[in-house]
Amino acid sequence: MKLQTQIPLIQQTPAIDYDSKLLLLGSCFAENMAKKLSYFKFQNKVNPLGVLFNPVAISELLIRAKASTPYTEKDVFYSNDCWQSFRAHSRLNSTSKSEMITGLNTALQSTQDHLKSASHVFLTFGTAWVYKHIQSQTVVANCHKQPQDQFEKSILSVDQLQKIFATIISVLKAFNPKVTIVFSISPVRHLKDGFVENNQSKAHLMAAVHSVVEPSKNIQYFPSYELLMDELRDYRFYNEDMVHPNQIAIDYIWKKFQYSWISDESIAIMQEVNQLQKGLAHRPFNPLAAAHTAFLTKLAVKVKTLESRFPFMKF
Repeated sequence: MKLQTQIPLIQQTPAIDYDSKLLLLGSCFAENMAKKLSYFKFQNKVNPLGVLFNPVAISELLIRAKASTPYTEKDVFYSNDCWQSFRAHSRLNSTSKSEMITGLNTALQSTQDHLKSASHVFLTFGTAWVYKHIQSQTVVANCHKQPQDQFEKSILSVDQLQKIFATIISVLKAFNPKVTIVFSISPVRHLKDGFVENNQSKAHLMAAVHSVVEPSKNIQYFPSYELLMDELRDYRFYNEDMVHPNQIAIDYIWKKFQYSWISDESIAIMQEVNQLQKGLAHRPFNPLAAAHTAFLTKLAVKVKTLESRFPFMKF
């Protein structure tokens, strides 16, 4: 008896291995996957500007990176006792104006560097709803809890999204014509927009994404949204807010991602890394015990051996 509908997945190419360099941009779900990649010591970078929920914000960052347009004092503002930017997430906020601008440009440089070297770029879109700052007439990446009357809210049409995605693809290919681009839709529901409005938003994203996906040109799709909505589809797989997937769901989708995108040869290395990570996290009852000292000695040898094989790994 089957008690679950399962989404058919295939092993994708070019697969990710320990020589691959990954850039992940987009919603908080991209950050969840990046945490897994970092745990297993893959070479990856996630969201230099912090979490970006809408496609306009991601496109604006990529266009700026291609043109090497630096951030200036015009891109920051002071509110709630700190400097902020409508272009970035609050994690870049600073009490210093100069440090804020420097942080933005450091993130921009990091984006450029990773775009040049990336073998795979993963883009996870959270919503098609956007907020336009009325005074500057620009779509923001984050409203930073500014008064609602400063913004106009609208939903991007499928046509608008198709043009944005085409621009994103063009910029990514300009940095590296051989890059593999993987689109996905975040399974996190934006219920502050409304239940109906969230579904409308996801539908627009879905229609637009599938209009640009071309596997023959290394433009792929990973069904993270469908895995949670159609394969797990139960509130036991959500956090207490009933919106964000819990750790069980994240681990489940990671396993599906691993099957689809990570090379068979890398699985054995992942197991080695996992054993070392667990060993390093171990907390003994008696740190001075001879057995624990011997354990640490063996562990250090294993760490050194793996780091010599993969110099970019740091434990």
